[in-house]
Amino acid sequence: VAFLLKKNGIEHIGGTARLLPRAGAWRPHQVEVALVAGGTRVLDTRHVVLATGARAKPLPGIVFDGERIIEYRKAMTLPAQPKSLIVIGAGAIGIEFASFYHGVGTEVTIVEYLPRLTPNEDPEVSAELAKAFERRGIKLKLAHKITRATNAGDRATVTVEPVDASQGGPVELTADVVLCAAGIAPNTEGIGLEHHGIKLERGFIVVDDHLRCGDGLWAIGDVIGRGLAHTASAEGVWVAEQIAGAPTVAVDYTTIPACTYCHPEIASVGLTEAKAKERGVPVKVGKFPWRPLGKAMAAGEATGFVKVLWHAETGALVGAHMIGPAVTDLIAELTL
Repeated sequence: VAFLLKKNGIEHIGGTARLLPRAGAWRPHQVEVALVAGGTRVLDTRHVVLATGARAKPLPGIVFDGERIIEYRKAMTLPAQPKSLIVIGAGAIGIEFASFYHGVGTEVTIVEYLPRLTPNEDPEVSAELAKAFERRGIKLKLAHKITRATNAGDRATVTVEPVDASQGGPVELTADVVLCAAGIAPNTEGIGLEHHGIKLERGFIVVDDHLRCGDGLWAIGDVIGRGLAHTASAEGVWVAEQIAGAPTVAVDYTTIPACTYCHPEIASVGLTEAKAKERGVPVKVGKFPWRPLGKAMAAGEATGFVKVLWHAETGALVGAHMIGPAVTDLIAELTL
């Protein structure tokens, strides 16, 4: 990336930046950078794109210590493979790490507050994933909440209990490592937003239909709650084109695919059946399993299915949901 920036004549300044108060509407914006090399530098600019991203969000009663109780970035750089792992949260990040670590021999338990895995995916996909994970030996505690997590020295201990108190009381689980993947918090502190009246909602920057958050101020990606790297990239292109006054087309969020790199893989685009019903979109559902396909059987990868939603009146593709082999590649066809 550094090479690409240099090749395209883009200056990279290493440091931590914040917006300074504006002296007047006629003045450009000023960004003060505390340089990694020492000292500060003030930049004058007409436009600022805020792309500060997000970080893992700890749950109440959980404190990251970077050793026994960790967040997802640390999960990529552990010095040794844990023999056992408890994953808090069954969204894409939690599911991917659970699948990976189990694949290399770690004993994995997933704890999820909601009653199913991958809550943003189609419920049938979630059910198929749960069956596949249980066959692999991944333990699931769905509709459970974590009330406490502690570093006990050589182990981590967590207390879990059913969301529905009638289903039982607290249970203590132990593992080498606890990975909290239960959401993100935007990086909006200490960057001078208060000087420009930039609005926040649950900590995320509020933008208009063109991704503006102020005069000459724009925001993209995780810091506005979008959540996917390729979404942020598309937003960055759109904002750059608007700043340059070039012909442009708005980002179409309904056609952005989502992929979860677990085993079996998950990929989806468009509306789920439930969302279509919410919006009053009449749909016909087509569903086909992998098992009757010769290639899937020959490859030993026959778990899962393809589910497509067609508009009942126009025949337009409304949504597609897949679980199984190579679906993170196949979703490109349905996205098109």
